[in-house]
Amino acid sequence: MPKEFVSAQAVAEKAGVSRSAVSRTFTPGASVSPETKKRVLAAAEELGYHVNQLARGLMRNETGIVCLVGSEVATPYRSVLLRELTQQLQSVGKVAMLINTDRSDGSVDRALQQAIRYRADASIIMSGMPDKSIAQLCLRSGQRLVLINRDDDQLGSLRINLDDHECGARIATAFVRAGCRRLAFANSEAGTPSLMGRERGFVAAANRMGMEVILERFGQTGYEAGRVLARRLLTLPERPDAVFCATDLIACGLMDAARHQFRISIPDELCVAGFDDIEQADGPPTS
Repeated sequence: MPKEFVSAQAVAEKAGVSRSAVSRTFTPGASVSPETKKRVLAAAEELGYHVNQLARGLMRNETGIVCLVGSEVATPYRSVLLRELTQQLQSVGKVAMLINTDRSDGSVDRALQQAIRYRADASIIMSGMPDKSIAQLCLRSGQRLVLINRDDDQLGSLRINLDDHECGARIATAFVRAGCRRLAFANSEAGTPSLMGRERGFVAAANRMGMEVILERFGQTGYEAGRVLARRLLTLPERPDAVFCATDLIACGLMDAARHQFRISIPDELCVAGFDDIEQADGPPTS
C-alpha cells in the first residue's frame, strides 16, 4: 500500500506548534526559534513529512522546473552539456525536465505541452536542431528562454553562441601555415547555424588565401558520417591533405577510416581538425 500523505498540519500537531511555524521552518531565511525548529524537524522525520515544493511554487507562480530541449542527446558533446546543465540547475534547487526532439512525430509537441502544464519556469534549447516553433511556444507560455548555438531572433530570450565563422577561419589559417594546400570540409546534412557557420568561415578564409575547398556533407552529425565522408574524400584523384570536420565526432569517424581503411598516417599524410573538444578527441594523434 502507498504511504499516506502527511500534511504540514499533522506535523504542527505532532510538534505542538502552529501551522505557520512548520512553514517557516522549511522556508530558507524565515524567522523561527531554534527550539521550535528542532521540534518541527523531529516531528517531520518521525512522520515522514516532505515539503510539497510544486504546490509551494505554484503559490509563488514558479515551480523550479526547467526544460532542457535538445536532439542527439547521446552524442558526447550533448551528453556533457546535459551533465553540466543538470548539475548546475540542481545546485540552485531547480528540477530539470528533458524533452528529446530526435523524433519528428507528435511526441515532441506532447512532451512540451506536458511540461507547460507543469508550469515550467524556463526552457533551455541546447542546439540548432529543434524547430523554431518550439522556442516560440515556450515564450508564448510565459517561460524564460535560453538559446544555445541558435540564430533565432526571439525577443526576450538569452542567446549563447560561439563565433563559429571566426573559428572556421582560424582552422583554415592553421592548415595553410602547416603547409597544407588541398583543403576539405566534412559536414553533416543537419544544416544547423553552428555547423554552417564553421563551414562558411573555413571556406571564406581559404578563398581569401587563393584556395578552393572540397565540400562534402552526409547524414546525421555523428561518427558514421565521418567514416562515409572519409571514403568520399580519400578516394578522390587529388585527395585533400587537410580536412576540417564540423564536429569532433565526425573527425573521429574520418580518422579511423583514414587509418584503418586507407592506411594513411595522421598527421604526417593528412591533417585533421575537429570541433567541440569532446573527451574522445583527447587521444594520440596517430595510430
